[in-house]
This record gives sequence, C-alpha cells and structure tokens, in this order.
Amino acid sequence: MNKKANLSLLLVMSVLMMSACGNTDSDNSAETTISEAVSEVTTVSTNAVAEGAQTVPDGLVIPDDMTPVYADSLKDGEYNIKVDSSSSMFTVTDCVLTVSEGKMTARMTMGGTGYLYLFMGKGENASEDGYIPFEEDPDGTHSFTVPVEGLDMGIDCAAFSKKKEMWYDRTLLFRADSLPADAFADGVINTIESLGLADGEYTVDVSLEGGSGRAKINSPARLTVSDGEAFAEIVWGSSNYDCMTVGSEKYYPQNTEGNSEFVIPVTGFDYKMPVSANTTAMSTPHEIEYTLYFDSATITAE
Repeated sequence: MNKKANLSLLLVMSVLMMSACGNTDSDNSAETTISEAVSEVTTVSTNAVAEGAQTVPDGLVIPDDMTPVYADSLKDGEYNIKVDSSSSMFTVTDCVLTVSEGKMTARMTMGGTGYLYLFMGKGENASEDGYIPFEEDPDGTHSFTVPVEGLDMGIDCAAFSKKKEMWYDRTLLFRADSLPADAFADGVINTIESLGLADGEYTVDVSLEGGSGRAKINSPARLTVSDGEAFAEIVWGSSNYDCMTVGSEKYYPQNTEGNSEFVIPVTGFDYKMPVSANTTAMSTPHEIEYTLYFDSATITAE
C-alpha cells in the first residue's frame, strides 16, 4: 500500500475511533465500519491503472487475417511457444504451453521481477479472486501461470507493478506459428497424405514472413514428394544465407555461387511453418526466425 493510502487509512480509522469512543453500544458498528474503510482504501490502491504518460506505446500489431487457434485444434501435451507483448516493459523470455482436456494454460517466465500479480483482463476490472501471483524460480526469475483462451488472438492482461503500485494494461499474443507441426490435431494441417499427393515433381506457391520484412524468396517453389515425404527448394533473394533450421535439423546451401538455395522438408501445408535462417549480411552472423506458408491450392504437377 502506498503512502497516500496509508495516510487515508489512518485518518479514516482515527475519525471512526473517536466517534465510537465512550459509546460501547456502537463498538460493533464502529468495528464493521473500520473494516469496510480498510477494504475500500485497499481496493482503491490496487485498482489504480496507469494512463497517458505513465504507459508506453502499444507495439503489438495483430494482423486482421489472423485466425484464432483454440485448444481443440491441438493435441494434449506441453509445447514451447513464443509470446508477443504490447509493451517492452513486459517481456516473456520463455513460455511453456500446456494443452489438456480442451483447455490451455501457459507458464510465462518474465524478463524481470517488477510485477506482483497478473489479472487476465483490464486493470480496471481486476478483482482479488482473479489475481495470479508470481512464482519464484530456482534461479530467481519470476513466472506466472495463466489461462490461455486461444492462440493467434489478442488477450488482455493487466500487470500489477510492485514499485508503482498500479495496474498496467498489456495485450499478449501466443503465436501458433511457433509450434511444431505435430502439436496440431489430426486434420488441422494438410499433409501429402491428406492431399493425396503421389511421388513426383510439383510446384507450389510459398510466402515468407518474419525478420525485418525485407527478405524475399522465389515463388512458386519446386516441390518433390518421395516415399511419403515432401521437400521444397527454397531460393532466397540474396546470397547471404548459409544455414536454415527446420525443427532441430540444420540444412545447408545446395550451391556455392549466386543466391542461396536450400532443400528443406515441408512439415505441412496451409499453415505458417516455423523455420530460421542464418544470415551473414550483418557485421556478425545472425539467426532470424521466419515462417513459410505453402499453399496447397496452388500445387501443380510438372
């Protein structure tokens, strides 16, 4: 409780005690009123919400075409997942998503220790029965375990600052495109089996997202289906990539001259497949996260 709240509480209690002094019949009433006053002061203190210059600009952009992913689209299990935040002051350094019996929860490890509670909603609506306290990890970091309504959608989350003693409204985005293909329930992602693709050579339109947005790849891409597996030839718009990673496997260029070319597995169609690529264009090599979207409607046999 802050100094202002403490002072208000002392004044309220003093007035009430003086009014009750010498009147034993009103003792119980005075005690009840004092209890109500204490509760009211506490509520006012903890429901203060940061506004205007006290906040930072909302840096989270949720695409209009993003479709929410709910628990019934995922298999039960635990998955590492990336979380975007609307505020640089609320950074999630690690997150484990748990899917079980049609519900999702996430344990978020924070980049700092400045928040005492989270409330899934707006700070102005925070109620004590909905407070989620931090859990201190062995290394001293703080984690919060929160319910997750859905992935690929904006979720309101208020964080109570230990130092400022007020709620800060945030928006969180749990990214479905950071999950592996095998996290999705059967039928959610198209595969060569569900598409009925026979062994052979094809082309398929592919789009790239991520990084600075300036990287380009050739589309359509050559697609090879063999023995129940699909591989795509990814040709970048520059020669600055020396490695790509899909899942835990690394893949290296097929060429030594010209724009970087890779042959990588396609884990599924019609979803944003997570990959990363190591670029040498910067002062030091840097791995950048991307997604590839292979559009099954454009698959054409050669």
